[in-house]
This record gives sequence, C-alpha cells and structure tokens, in this order.
Amino acid sequence: MLRKFAISIVLCIALTACASLGEVPTKKLATATLRQANGLPAGTAILTAAGEKVTLSLALAGLPAGQKGMHLHMVGRCDAPDFASAGGHLNPGGRQHGTANPSGSHLGDLPNVVIDSNGAAAVSAQLPGTRAVLEAALFDADGTAIVVHAGPDDYRTDPSGNSGARIACGVLTRS
Repeated sequence: MLRKFAISIVLCIALTACASLGEVPTKKLATATLRQANGLPAGTAILTAAGEKVTLSLALAGLPAGQKGMHLHMVGRCDAPDFASAGGHLNPGGRQHGTANPSGSHLGDLPNVVIDSNGAAAVSAQLPGTRAVLEAALFDADGTAIVVHAGPDDYRTDPSGNSGARIACGVLTRS
C-alpha cells in the first residue's frame, strides 16, 4: 500500500512538472560557432523554437570587455578580417534599424551584450515573428550570420546602430 502511494506521488509530481514546463517542448533549429578575425573562438549560438516562439541564445568568450552590439546579418559568410562578407543587417521587411527608432525595428536587431572583465557573456533574445516566417528569413539561399560589434548599438541610428567594427562572426547552421 505504501508503495502504491509513493508511485502515485511520483506520478503526480511528474505530471505537475510537465504542465509547469509548458506543453510544447523546445526544439533546436540551428547553431553557430563565432570566431574573431584572428580565427580564435568567440562563442557559440543556439537557435531554438518552442511552438511559434524562436529564441537566439549566445555564450561568448575571449572578447574585449564592455557593451557590444549584436545583429543578425543577411549573408551566412564570415570572411576575416572585417566580416564584411556577412552583408548588412537581416531586414526582410525593409524596415529602419533600432528598437528606439520610430520607424524600426528590423529582424537583425538584437539586444546589446555586456562582456565582463574575463571576456565572457551570455544573452538570449526572442526573435519577432512566427516560426515559419523566421525560418524562411534565416535559412534562405545565402544563409544568416551573427555578428558582434566593437561598440554598443544605440538602438536608433539607421542602418547599423552606430555599433562600430565587426569583431566576431558566426554562420547559423540548421540542425
């Protein structure tokens, strides 16, 4: 009898935990390895989906301390030394740049990240739009890059947020 009670408790806890975690599991859509211009690793990114919500999570390392702008760029290429091959910001809707821009923002806009004194940081951002629209934009014929810039994004200056040189880059690879 005690055993049946214990099993009932475990099942009840398990079912409650599932309900509290949500009904839709998270699926990994893509990953990227970011590198600095000198080829040294700069971090990793994971793109996940939970239902219609798509989240980009980054873990960065080996970068100069301070606030840095980050963006999704329209071409999945990261040719050193300046990563210009990544093109401009991913902007399938033809909008202005920046969450503080009255005419903005576009898909490439991501939040600034603060790199600590050890050169490390972690950040996550939910991307705007439905999963289907996002996947079409991110995984088009020429792909998408994630770029970290030397300075912070001011969230309003079009087209780049005045965030400076590109210091790290990685290409999203579909899982």
